[in-house]
Amino acid sequence: MRNKRAPLLTVPGFSWLGKNIGIKDDTLDFAVACSRVPCAAAGVFTRNNFPGAPVIVGREHVRDGRLQAVVVNSKNANVATGADGIEDARRMCRGIAAALGIEATLVLPGSTGVIGRPLPIAIIEAACREAPAELAATPEALERFARAIMTTDTYPKTVSLRIGPATLAGVAKGAGMIEPNLATMLVYFFTDAQLEAAPLQRMLARAVDRSFNRISVDSDTSTSDMVAVLANGLAGAVDSHAFEAALSEASISLAKAVARDGEGATTLIELTVSEAPSAEAALVIAKAVINSPLVKTAIYGADPNWGRIVMAIGKAFDYPVPLEGLRIAFGDDPSLTIAAGRLEPETLQRISAYLKNEEVAIHIRLGQGSNSERVWGCDLTEQYVKINAEYTT
Repeated sequence: MRNKRAPLLTVPGFSWLGKNIGIKDDTLDFAVACSRVPCAAAGVFTRNNFPGAPVIVGREHVRDGRLQAVVVNSKNANVATGADGIEDARRMCRGIAAALGIEATLVLPGSTGVIGRPLPIAIIEAACREAPAELAATPEALERFARAIMTTDTYPKTVSLRIGPATLAGVAKGAGMIEPNLATMLVYFFTDAQLEAAPLQRMLARAVDRSFNRISVDSDTSTSDMVAVLANGLAGAVDSHAFEAALSEASISLAKAVARDGEGATTLIELTVSEAPSAEAALVIAKAVINSPLVKTAIYGADPNWGRIVMAIGKAFDYPVPLEGLRIAFGDDPSLTIAAGRLEPETLQRISAYLKNEEVAIHIRLGQGSNSERVWGCDLTEQYVKINAEYTT
């Protein structure tokens, strides 16, 4: 199921590459995307108080709403590296800009991987010099770009769709350190739609809020990550509402792929909280549940321990929920609904069987209003502990 993807569409005017340059091992670890013309651009970035050097430089470069290229390395995050790390991020930008014949401020840098280690900038600069001859405008090149930005991901995350005469393609990496607070992963969208930077920034912020800000793997907000969109305008104008709908759809698709590919995960969880007194209450409660290690481990073990969900709802201290009106439903079968004090003995067995699916849906009804929110997450397994216990060794 994880590898069933529609054929990947390329975007006119863009080319990509993904290759190995030996940052850590022999897997792909260096990626470049470039438009043949400058683009309207927008970006959102992590709100972690220790942002990586590429985030600091990237915020500067996207501020005027113009970009033309993206350069990314994996296996090293360039985080907590001080002034030298910031200079290395700028050197990445200058290196690819010189090779492509564009301004350095039109380059968005990105890095992902281990925190606290100096970036091997010399081999990155050498790779930048070789990049123009290796860029290609093919689906295979775009997929290699997606693979080159991976760290503990088990598969590349891509999406593409058409909006009238235009195409939108997106790639994402993310499997651990996932609890978005504006953005938590590396995500890049490319389109040939003609759009202005200011409305594009607003569209991206709304799309991110509906998607990447609604997922959780492990409740940790990364230091490194960003979501960006580059629009080169070669297809001409498109309907702005249609484009935003497509951007939101693509963002949700990639966000769910990130949650599904959580480190060591076996189950994608879609959690809906409804009948809440406010949208904020619904989201706070939904995140309290989707972030709970006890809920996650129960789902991994197909343990119908609904008391853990009740606990998680209750720790949203500012939004107390009367137990009498609470309903917790599993899947689409109305008979798999739990209400306090009314539970048939065989219901728990049937819920346990349902939780063995690769995708599960949980619907929490609070009985307090008409607001709802939906989030996505994954289970928590022994493999998550193993991956992160051995991350730098």
